[in-house]
Amino acid sequence: MRLFNRDLSWLSFNERILKEAGNKQVPLLERINFLAIFSSNLDEFYRVRMPVLSALKKIKNEERHDDYVPNETNIYKKAKLQIEKQLALFGNTLVADIIPDLKDEGIFVVYDGIIPETIASQTRDYFYESIASFLEIRILDDEPFFPENNQLYLIFTVEEQGTEKLGLINIPSDRIARFYKVSDEDKTYIVFIDDIIRQNLKLVFPEGSITGIYALKVTRTADLELDNEFEGSLLEKIEKQIKKRDFGIATRLLYQPDLPDELLQKINKLFNLRRSNGIKGGNYHNLSDLFSFPIDKKDWKYRTQAPIPYSFKTRSFSLFAEIETEDILIHTPYQSYQVILRFFNEAALSRDVEEIYISMYRVASDSKILNALLSAVRNGKKVIVFVELKARFDEENNIYWAKKLKDAGVKVLYSIPNLKVHAKIALVKTRKDGQEKFFGLLSTGNLNEKTAFVYADHILLTANQEILYELKEVFNMLTEIRDKESTYTIRFNHLLVAQFNLSERFIKLIDQEIAHAKNGLPASIIIKVNNLEEKGMIQKLYEAGRAGVKIQLIVRSICRLVPAVAGLSENISVRRIVDRYLEHSRVFIFYNNGDEQVYLGSADWMTRNIFNRIEVCFPIINERLKKEIQTIIALQLEDDTSAELLDGNMEPIKFLSSKGLRAQDRIYNYCKQIENPLN
Repeated sequence: MRLFNRDLSWLSFNERILKEAGNKQVPLLERINFLAIFSSNLDEFYRVRMPVLSALKKIKNEERHDDYVPNETNIYKKAKLQIEKQLALFGNTLVADIIPDLKDEGIFVVYDGIIPETIASQTRDYFYESIASFLEIRILDDEPFFPENNQLYLIFTVEEQGTEKLGLINIPSDRIARFYKVSDEDKTYIVFIDDIIRQNLKLVFPEGSITGIYALKVTRTADLELDNEFEGSLLEKIEKQIKKRDFGIATRLLYQPDLPDELLQKINKLFNLRRSNGIKGGNYHNLSDLFSFPIDKKDWKYRTQAPIPYSFKTRSFSLFAEIETEDILIHTPYQSYQVILRFFNEAALSRDVEEIYISMYRVASDSKILNALLSAVRNGKKVIVFVELKARFDEENNIYWAKKLKDAGVKVLYSIPNLKVHAKIALVKTRKDGQEKFFGLLSTGNLNEKTAFVYADHILLTANQEILYELKEVFNMLTEIRDKESTYTIRFNHLLVAQFNLSERFIKLIDQEIAHAKNGLPASIIIKVNNLEEKGMIQKLYEAGRAGVKIQLIVRSICRLVPAVAGLSENISVRRIVDRYLEHSRVFIFYNNGDEQVYLGSADWMTRNIFNRIEVCFPIINERLKKEIQTIIALQLEDDTSAELLDGNMEPIKFLSSKGLRAQDRIYNYCKQIENPLN
C-alpha cells in the first residue's frame, strides 16, 4: 500500500507555515509570528520524533516496520536534508524579507552582530544593569560538559598570556527578554541580547583577546520514560521524569555556520555528542522567541475579529433552560467562549446540580473552568475530574491543578496506565422535582479559554438524554478501568468511543458509501482532521475511492494517504489550510444517499488515537446545527487563498485562478449571520 512517510509529511506541513512568513499578503507582525511557530514546531520535532528516527536508522532493513519506513532506506537522513533546506529558507525569509520590511518602517534589527556606535553605550549599560547577573562563564577543559536542553550558549576562544582557552557562556533568554529595544533619534533598534553579550564579553577578559565566538544549543529527547507496571504513584513518577526531561539523550547540536570544523569536533567530544547530531543553523537560535518581538502596532497585525457573543433564543436567561430547548453548537474562535464558561459557572451555582464530571487534558494555567469547579465543591456539589497527567509538555500544569482540586475536595482520577484519555467531555447531573436529568458538553478541542482564541474548534452543549446516558457510561468507565487490558464493556449506539467502537463504526460508515457507489447512487465522504496516519483507515479510504466514492480530505498536519494517483486514489483530494487560526477540529461527513450523517470529535485518524487513547466522537442530530457544520466545511473546501491542494508527491498544486475566497474570514461572517440572522 502506497503511503507518505509520517515525518516527512509533518515537515512539509511545517514548511507550509514557514512559507506563510514569506507571504506579503500577511501583516508584518503576523509573518514574524509564523517564523516563531515554525521554530517552536521544529524544536518539538527534534525532541519527540528525531529520537525515533535516530533509533530506526540503526535497525536492519528487514527488521523495520513499514509504519515508520515504507520503502525507504534512511528517513533520518532525508529528514535532516529537508530541515537544512527549510532552515536556509527560514534565514532567507528573515534576512531578505522581514528585516528589510521592518527597516522600511523605521525598525532596524541588528542581525549581523555589529551594534551601531550610536547605541553602543546604551547596550553596554543594559549589559551591566540587566544581563550580567544572569551570566555563567565556564572555561572548558578536557572534562565532559553537559549542556542544558535548548539553553542558548556562546562558545568562544580566548587567548590569555599566549595560551588559547575554550569558554562557554549562557544566553539567559529564559530569565530576561531576548530582545532589547532602544531608540536613537527617529530610529528604533532591536538588538538580540546575544549580540550585547558578544559586544561586552571582552570586558570580562581585559587581559585577553577573544579570537572567536559562536552560537550553539543542544536539544534533548522529550518523551517521559515510565515503567509499564506503573508501580507506586503515577503522579510521583511523572514529577520525577519531568525533572529528568532536560537531561535526556541529545538529538541535535545546532551551531553557527562558520563554526570551524576542528572546534566542532572538540565540542562533540566535550559534550559527548555524535557528529550526526550536528546541524548548521543561523547565528541566532531559539527563534521561537520571536513570539515576544518587542513591537506592537495594530495595523501590522490581522484585523481584529471580536468573538461573537451567543444570543439567547429563549426568554429564560438560564443557559441550562436554553440547552433544554435546543442543542447549542459553538464555533471557536469565531464565537465567544463565554457561553462555555457560563456552562460551568451556572453548574457551580445552580441548586439543581448534584454532580459535575469533566476530563482534563490541556487547560489554562489560571483556568476559569477549573476555578468554577472549585466553586462547585464549596457549594456542595460532587465534582469528579479525570486528569490526564501524560499530556506532553502540560504535565506540570496538570499536576498543579490535580493537587489543587484534590486539596479542595474534588475527586481526582489520574491517568490510566498505557492509555491516554484525550476525550474533551463534561457532564452535569441535575435533579429537579425528584427527576434526574443530564446536561453535557462534547468538544473537538481542549477545555481551555486561552487557546479558544486561536484554535478553530466546535463545542456541543446538549440535553439529549440518550447521548448523555452514554457519556455517563464513559465517565463510569474512566472511574473503573485501570489498565488497557480491562474487560470493561459497554454498547454505544450514539457515541463513537475509541477502545470500544470508534474504528468499527467509521469503517461501517465508509462501507455504507461504498455500497451506495456500487449501486449507482451518489456517494461521498468529507473528513477534516489534524492528522491522518492510521493504515487501516487509509486502506479503507483507498477502497472507497476505487469504488467511486468522492472523498475530500482537509488535513492540517501529517497525511500519509497519497491522493490523486490513478488506480489508487484519483477520487481522493487532500487540502491543507494554514491561516491566522489553527485548524484543530475533527469533522466527519458521510453523504448517506442525501441523509447526511455528521460527526464531530477529539479523534484524529492516527494509530495512537484509535488504539492507544480514549477518544469520543459524537453525532450532530439537530438539522440546523448539522447545516452549520456543512456550511463551514463547504467554505473551507472553496478556500483558494489560505488552502493548498496536495499532489501525489506531497507538493502543493497551484489553483488555476484565485477568487480571493479565504475560509476563515468567510466563516467569521457566517457566524455573525448565525447569531444575527436579520443583519
